[in-house]
Amino acid sequence: MVALNSEVNLSEAASLRVRNVRKEFTSLDGGITPGALALDDVSLSVAAGELVSIVGPSGCGKSTLLRMIAGLTSPTAGEVAIGAEPITAPSADRGLVFQDPNLFPWLTVRRNIEAGLVARGVLREKRGEVDEFMRLVGLESFANSFPHHLSGGMAQRVSLARALINHPRVLLLDEPLGALDAFTRMRMQDEVLRLWRAHGTTMLFVTHDIDEAIYMSDRIVIMTPRPGRIERIIPVSNPRPRDRSSPEFLQLRGEILEIMHFAGRSLSEN
Repeated sequence: MVALNSEVNLSEAASLRVRNVRKEFTSLDGGITPGALALDDVSLSVAAGELVSIVGPSGCGKSTLLRMIAGLTSPTAGEVAIGAEPITAPSADRGLVFQDPNLFPWLTVRRNIEAGLVARGVLREKRGEVDEFMRLVGLESFANSFPHHLSGGMAQRVSLARALINHPRVLLLDEPLGALDAFTRMRMQDEVLRLWRAHGTTMLFVTHDIDEAIYMSDRIVIMTPRPGRIERIIPVSNPRPRDRSSPEFLQLRGEILEIMHFAGRSLSEN
């Protein structure tokens, strides 16, 4: 059975620490290519069970940061750790969900959700959880459907279930709702929040949508243009569920827009 008690689930979550991280990309001959500095002196701490969003202009290194936390690439300098353990390679402790659901088109919804369990060789003992997770994301009636039968929102729910069934201590979401239409996107924001509350996983959520970040997050990390640095970290104290039209919501939106220069001020003037 999937535990839904937040106190129990919080014990499965993990804190995340990024300390003085720098990332440079090298050319094929090992040299540093011009403009290849993606991240510079980035430090961030995320508490166990916290939901933190990262916003910033395209190319500022948001996805690169997530890939380092996932263990898919290494920092040039600095340290990334989950709990007290440095991250040196990919692990089931860290789930990664992309904008594209990346489902296997030849597998049913059930088989797609089982894929990680199969890869880890634990399907036999974890098989009972598959039905639980399909119910958790509202897809039990689509268990035998193939990806081409699903809407974009449904496919993304399969992707979320596939990541969560491995009980990651940290879930990394890279623009997971970016390809959806506006109404489906808002419904999926509520879906992600519901899963977060139910499962207690630490979440780091990359988005270009400021309203989405305010609606969902405990804190919002604002990054500068490339090379990416953390310009500001803003706590969101509005109680959930949040009213997108409330004065507090709109005021915070205006503050973030101003910080990000869309209100006509450069970052260097802040």
